[in-house]
Amino acid sequence: MHQTHTEVRPLRNRLLWGSQFYTKLQACCNSFPGGSSTGVSREDHIAQIANDVIDKLPQEFDLPKIKRALGLDISPTTVVMLQELERFNNLVARMRRSLVNLKRALAGEVGMSNELDDVARSLYNASIPNIWRRLAPVTLKSLGNWMVHFQRRLKQYYQWVNDCEPAVMWLSGLHIPESYLTALVQATCRKRGWPLDKSTLYTQVTKYTDAEDISERVINGCFLSGMFLEGAAWDEEKRCVMRQPPKQLTQPLPILKVIPIEAHRLKLQNTIRTPVYVTSQRRNAMGVGLVFEADLATKEHISHWVLQGLCLILNTD
Repeated sequence: MHQTHTEVRPLRNRLLWGSQFYTKLQACCNSFPGGSSTGVSREDHIAQIANDVIDKLPQEFDLPKIKRALGLDISPTTVVMLQELERFNNLVARMRRSLVNLKRALAGEVGMSNELDDVARSLYNASIPNIWRRLAPVTLKSLGNWMVHFQRRLKQYYQWVNDCEPAVMWLSGLHIPESYLTALVQATCRKRGWPLDKSTLYTQVTKYTDAEDISERVINGCFLSGMFLEGAAWDEEKRCVMRQPPKQLTQPLPILKVIPIEAHRLKLQNTIRTPVYVTSQRRNAMGVGLVFEADLATKEHISHWVLQGLCLILNTD
């Protein structure tokens, strides 16, 4: 995959822009209720944010070039990577196109459509425009926090394309995280000749809290980072879930090790199957929002954690 190094080299410098811009964006949006206190009109304020975002948007990934470099024999997880990059390209292109048209509308060059009016209103209120939201992973974040998340997604994709598949996958950075986990099971089933419909995932909480502390990758499986406990906390000494400290809604979970396994071989005791959701809204009436279920060790009866509403989420609000 090193052949694609030059294709995304311009992205490297773009990884440095995040903190200063988003600090300014949050401060600007939070302290500008009507424009009179700063002497800046609403239109100028929106145009300034639009300019800042446009200047920092990355170039889209050259998918045909990446596919040529990969060849024909690609793994299931590489297929997921290509799908993720395609979705990310669609989001970047939509963001750029809408912001360019918004600038023209603010300058009076074109009419202000309902769609552009929604983008302008969202930028003014520090929220995510609906036309962007439809092409992005589900989130409850404000615009500033969402853009920090966007930048981190770019960094992980950049690593995946230029170097190799991350040893520790930040699951929240994937548009459809369950597709990556499914690909892990598929890859292991191919390698070991297991039936796909009789295989599942086994998870184990590690002692690591920082991805940089992990020097070796899992041979069959992966490490996952960026998950948070709701309804409980993690006891690092006893290596099990414990009661949640007061006034703390979420607790970070150490890095999780995920291993595909044949379902009939999985014999667990003193564990609870914990649902993993994308956001704190958990899932809707159609069941959308559930990613997978993790195995967490417990010394309490399972009914206690059911009453506590124990779950894992990929994104804090």
